[in-house]
Order: sequence, then structure tokens, then C-alpha cells
Amino acid sequence: MTAAFRTCLVGLISLAAILPVSAADLPPPPAAYAAPVQPLSIVSELRIGGSVQDPGSAEGKLPGFSKANVNGEILFAKPVISADPFWQAFVPRPTVGGSYNTGGRTSYAYLGATWTLEVFPETLNRRVFLDGFFGGVAHNGYTGPKAETPYGFNTLGCSPMFREAAALGFRLTEHWSIMATVEHMSNAGLCANNRGLTNFGGKIGYTF
Repeated sequence: MTAAFRTCLVGLISLAAILPVSAADLPPPPAAYAAPVQPLSIVSELRIGGSVQDPGSAEGKLPGFSKANVNGEILFAKPVISADPFWQAFVPRPTVGGSYNTGGRTSYAYLGATWTLEVFPETLNRRVFLDGFFGGVAHNGYTGPKAETPYGFNTLGCSPMFREAAALGFRLTEHWSIMATVEHMSNAGLCANNRGLTNFGGKIGYTF
């Protein structure tokens, strides 16, 4: 056995002894993203965020007053669970929420249903989703004659009204998500005046 061969053999044996120890010291590979868990209670998700009050309206252009809204929302678990993902997407989550305008303009509370659709779930690993909401809203805004509308308020016609909303969301983890939102409230022409409100904002959500 030559000296070179002996040196090579000793090196291989030493390397074999070191490799298991080194492998044990390496951090584990990152876990694959898991889809949101099924809620353990009747509450499915909590959301909080903010929005800008109708930028193109009297309430959104009033100088010297805050146009910011603070919004909170509770989404309850789906009342019916389907084993088929296609039909499951048609089952909404009952939703209740409210928005407070920090400038003393129209604040409101709403009740309705939220539908959630995964966007290319296989390609995007169930991280991107779209939300749609429809329901009713009650507010403290102005509902009187248009000619007597107070300065800085929209003429909303009546209360309650209808509310439609949409969100584009991204799941950061199994539980946390962020969303860009848009919402519109109006009376659909059922009252004499129908200026409505259209707000833009964002939210962060925690899924149970």
C-alpha cells in the first residue's frame, strides 16, 4: 500500500465520520405552506384596517378634516362544509363589521356575507385570494334633502343602504394575511338621493 493511497483512505474515513455530525447541525428545510386551517370555533377570521373616505366626494375633499376610517370585521365559519372544493367556494362566511371616520363624517356598521376565491391555487400555492362581500349597511350620515346637505357631507338619501366590497389578499402564513380593499355603499336608487360612498384601503387578517 503506497503512502498516497494510505493518505487518501484516511481522508475518506475522516470525511465519513464528519458528515453525519455536519448534517445534524444544518437547519431543517423550510416547511411547505399550509392552507388556512378550519376554524375551531364559530369565528373564522378577524380583520382590522383602515381606508380613505370617498376621495372624489365632499367627505373626501374637505380641507382641514381627517379622511381616514378605522375598520374592524368579524368573519364567521361557513354554515355548510362541502367536500368538493368547487361547491365549497360558493358557500359564504357570514360577516359583521363597522367603520369609524376619524374626521366626524359618515361612520357605519354592516352585516352580510363574504365569498373567498383562491387565485390559481396550484400555481400560487393558495397564497393569493379574492374576496367579495354583499350585504346591508346602517350609517350616521346625512339623509335629508340635497339642497340642505351640510358642508362636507355626502347626500346619502336613506339608511340602511346596500354595501358591496372586494379585496385582493395575500397569505403571509397559515394564519396571517394582508389585503387591499375597495367598498361601495348606496341605496340603489330606492331613495330620492343616492350619492353613496366609495372607500379605498387595506386590512390585515388573522384566521383561526
